[in-house]
Amino acid sequence: MSAVSEVLPVTRRFAMEDGIELVADAWGDPTRPAAVLLHGGGQTRHAWKRTAAILAGHGFHALAVDLRGHGDSGWSPGGDYRIDRFAGDVAALCRQLPGKPVLIGASLGGISSLIAAGEAPAPIASALVLVDITPRVEPDGVARIRGFMSSHVEDGFATLEEAADAIAAYLPHRPRPKSLDGLRKNLRLGEDGRFRWHYDPNFVNGMGRRDDPSREARLAAAARRLAIPVLLVRGGSSELVSEAAAREFLTMVPGARFVDVQGAGHMVAGDLNDPFTDAVVAFLDALPDGAALAAQ
Repeated sequence: MSAVSEVLPVTRRFAMEDGIELVADAWGDPTRPAAVLLHGGGQTRHAWKRTAAILAGHGFHALAVDLRGHGDSGWSPGGDYRIDRFAGDVAALCRQLPGKPVLIGASLGGISSLIAAGEAPAPIASALVLVDITPRVEPDGVARIRGFMSSHVEDGFATLEEAADAIAAYLPHRPRPKSLDGLRKNLRLGEDGRFRWHYDPNFVNGMGRRDDPSREARLAAAARRLAIPVLLVRGGSSELVSEAAAREFLTMVPGARFVDVQGAGHMVAGDLNDPFTDAVVAFLDALPDGAALAAQ
């Protein structure tokens, strides 16, 4: 594993078609090929800090982006969080960057990237990394994730320790951090003095209403249209993506590479960041077009 750069990221802002801004942390030389990291639902750009810094060390301009309604990015007018909004944002980001970036998307970020790349009339990305997401997912896993995201969405937490207790109960396999500084970045402090998850409550409250029975077929069709290098990274203990679903995806994208990170759950990068980042770096360094120009 390469050493992590101590250089602080630069904050960048990107205007979307409906006027909201997405906020990103950027590492590395902006003239180098871009790698855009897109987090899962309910997370923020800070989930990618270590991976982004390492990618910058490998010659990329790494951009960790807050999705709409998350972190410091703008909230959708009218609480509109349909998947097409997120996919449209990915396409808009690609258009605002020089060249075609590598897209690295976890869960919601992966779904958005898959739709954006697979449905584009012309290539918008040089490569795609999907993190624990495939067209077919496990309904029980979806229900458990949604249950956690919706818990405390209105009442929040009195202290950071309460929030840490909730995460420990949800992710008992993950060691409890010694410092709560990282957790603080995923919470916002309300005027009532309580901490709440750093996303628009409308994003969570409308999840069930936005369910689309045709989404699996749409994602499968997008996958079959991909004509760029693809890596699927699955958490070996994922509650969302079964090994069978991962193998099914490989039949849709025959040239795709697959890595199973044993011991990791759905949030692969958060559970085992070093093995995850190693897999991504190895994939990018091996791209035949030289997009991963290692600067080790």
